Amino acid sequence: MSDIALHRVATAELRADSTNVPLIIDLDGCLIRSDLLLETALAYLAPNPLRMFQLLGWALKGRANMKRELAQSAGLDLQLIPVNDEVIAYAERAKASGRQVYLATAADELLAIKIGTRFDFLDGVIASDGIRNLKGRRKCEELRNRFPQGFDYIGDCNADLPIWQEARKVIVVEPNGGLRRAVGALKKPTETLERPQPEWQALVKACRPHQWAKNTLVFVPALLSGQIADPPVLLACTLAFFALGLVASGTYLVNDLLDLSHDRRHPSKRQRPLASGALSMHTAIIAVPALIGSGLAIGAMLSLYAALALLSYLGLTLAYSLRIKREPILDTLTLAGLFTLRLVLGISVAGVVAPWLLVFSMFLFTSLSLAKRCAEIQSMAKSGATSIAGRGYLVSDEPFVLSLGLATGTGSILIMVLYLIFDAFNREFYANPHWLWGIPVVLFLWVTHIWLVGHRGKLDDDPVAYAVKDRKSLLLGSVAAGAFAFAWTGVPL
Repeated sequence: MSDIALHRVATAELRADSTNVPLIIDLDGCLIRSDLLLETALAYLAPNPLRMFQLLGWALKGRANMKRELAQSAGLDLQLIPVNDEVIAYAERAKASGRQVYLATAADELLAIKIGTRFDFLDGVIASDGIRNLKGRRKCEELRNRFPQGFDYIGDCNADLPIWQEARKVIVVEPNGGLRRAVGALKKPTETLERPQPEWQALVKACRPHQWAKNTLVFVPALLSGQIADPPVLLACTLAFFALGLVASGTYLVNDLLDLSHDRRHPSKRQRPLASGALSMHTAIIAVPALIGSGLAIGAMLSLYAALALLSYLGLTLAYSLRIKREPILDTLTLAGLFTLRLVLGISVAGVVAPWLLVFSMFLFTSLSLAKRCAEIQSMAKSGATSIAGRGYLVSDEPFVLSLGLATGTGSILIMVLYLIFDAFNREFYANPHWLWGIPVVLFLWVTHIWLVGHRGKLDDDPVAYAVKDRKSLLLGSVAAGAFAFAWTGVPL
């Protein structure tokens, strides 16, 4: 009998007896779009990275022991873990046809049982117990003993191959090319649940390329000094732009990994690729060193000072993600410092000196960061919450944040005026510096516009990202750019 005929006979027998065969579902990467071991480890380490030593001590006593300790210590909100709708629909159809459905996972049973209560179609949960790590061949043996009549199995990784070897039917969730070929080599009836969109799209979104617009600040020192027309300086600034973008994207992923539980409680951040499960934690963890390493390598090629600026940016960003973002006011000052480091990088590659620009940047971006916090406080107040999850702000802090933000914004305008009076008008770079008086006016209009939009509850993104898409902001930016160009070229006033 041919292979095709044998496959048809096996499929016919499977269909005829499918109601008597239980369906077994894996948890991580299948029923849920997450990995509980990684989630619990990150949740445990995020408040205090020094807990790594405790984690290593647990790991030395065995993987199952580590999972049990993390399950008891991490404090995950399991109701917020994203699920795979395709797998749930498949399981519900199996249950409706009269089949039994079980959850079998290497995750600790303390977590698996709690997650299992979210799904009415489950008849039982099989999981690691703190002594045995129920993964791969151990899980295979357990399922073979419990279901000697056979079973169908839904899995998602190479560790499931021994189980699929014993299963009557293979259901593979969102496989990569290697897993797809390995499953095909089993020569078993197979069904594939495909990913709604390619994961690389979710990775690109998580890297937030739209935030790279902030990195154009590296061109500002060269522009203000008149060196932007020098090809070597322009090339150096362009390379610095991409280097900073790669490092920043890596740190965005780190921040999202450490902030998963808080993002899932946020009305808009819960749609981020990691929080929603569209991007796997494994992929993100692999991407982080690749992105950051590439950015630092480009910085090292530029100069020692450029590399130091990038390392400072990386260190401050990690400090922000691990701790500072939970400290009121200090968090906004840190965000302003990150914007200012973009200018420091630009200064290092352009070889210019501009201390006033750094002071101006700290005032302006502290104001914009406070505008973002003020908008978040308002959003939480509308939802009935009393504080921002993962931040140190209370809803009652809104008047204080509003006042401080307007004060620092006004301070940035004053610094700009002082720069024009004591510095810009004395520089030969400007052929007609009188045009520059339009810039403080534009700055005042833009800062107050951002705060007005935020006060009305319409600032859904951070102010810089909002400005890139906002018509009024783009118009004001064009006016400021025109005033600068006229001052530079000497257009008569």
